[in-house]
Amino acid sequence: MEKVKFNNGKLRILQISDAQDLHWVRKTMLKMLESACEDLKPDLIVFTGDNILGNHLRDYRFSSKKKEMSKTEEFELMRTALAHILDIPERRNIPFAVIYGNHDDMNSFTGDEQAEIFRSYSMNRGFENTGDLCGTYRLPVYSSDGEKQLLNLWMINTSWHDKELDRCFNDITEKQVEWFKNESLSQKEANDGKPYPSLVFMHIPLEELKDLAEECSPEESTITFSDDNLRLKKGVFGHIHETVSALENDNGFYNEVLADGGVMGIVSGHDHLNDFYGEKDGIKFVQTPCASFRCYGNPHRGVRIFDIYESNPSDFYTRTVYYKELCGDNIISDFRLFWDADEYEKKKFAVLGALAAGAALVGGAVAFAKLLKK
Repeated sequence: MEKVKFNNGKLRILQISDAQDLHWVRKTMLKMLESACEDLKPDLIVFTGDNILGNHLRDYRFSSKKKEMSKTEEFELMRTALAHILDIPERRNIPFAVIYGNHDDMNSFTGDEQAEIFRSYSMNRGFENTGDLCGTYRLPVYSSDGEKQLLNLWMINTSWHDKELDRCFNDITEKQVEWFKNESLSQKEANDGKPYPSLVFMHIPLEELKDLAEECSPEESTITFSDDNLRLKKGVFGHIHETVSALENDNGFYNEVLADGGVMGIVSGHDHLNDFYGEKDGIKFVQTPCASFRCYGNPHRGVRIFDIYESNPSDFYTRTVYYKELCGDNIISDFRLFWDADEYEKKKFAVLGALAAGAALVGGAVAFAKLLKK
């Protein structure tokens, strides 16, 4: 597997979270992701979970009823759904890394079985661990000449579906925490006792992310997806439109992150409407909105970039790049959004119904006019 490296002194990471689609994909998302690769020119793409809508692979196209199919047939649907997003970096020779989200694992397959799809891509740079640690791994980043490690990217699996209990667990396990602790110590030993600067990528946010928001009056609240009244605290930048849905149990992971001493940012997705970043305990917490149009969302759909410079890898710049920045702020983009985004579903069917009724009315009038002529 080839090294991930800085490119002429700079590393640009493109984060895509909650792509969350199926084998019949909403084309507007693909256009947005294609534009993101073309316009933003990333050196690495990180998919931070809910890469597919795994619990709906067996659905009929226009119904939530489940089809009867073999495990092989379901696997091919998963492969097709993932190909929609993975072919984008593969065609452009852009390295990518992937972690799982809660929707990825809610199907018939183990993490290792699903990981075989990712491992089949030449641009994949992850999934070396198997078994209980599948989806949790460390991705080192090297200098532009490839000679020296400068950075670590920690990929942490935060959710899996218990097939027997039919329950999704939103945890970081004790085994993962022990793995991180040992890897952290090993990395310090390799770097003269100092931690490498690093970013942690995970699908479901840590509980600490909630500390970036505060309760407020209903008039000041920016929450649109629940009855809670919240706003971002002073010094936190971006938008919060839903209550943070955090991990149920991190089993001491955050304490180990603090003990590592090199983590400069913790990056998550999962909450489709939230798009902000702020600092706590000297660490930047970064929340990225969804990319999917086959889910709830708002006009802040998009992707996020991280710029890190080889001359100072202990700091980074980040911002969200929104759908209309990538696809244009025009009537065509408005129509694509209206046609593909789930939140417009009722309005779309109302418009189609009105058009059908209008067409029927015109057809009836024409027929009546012909009858009068006769």
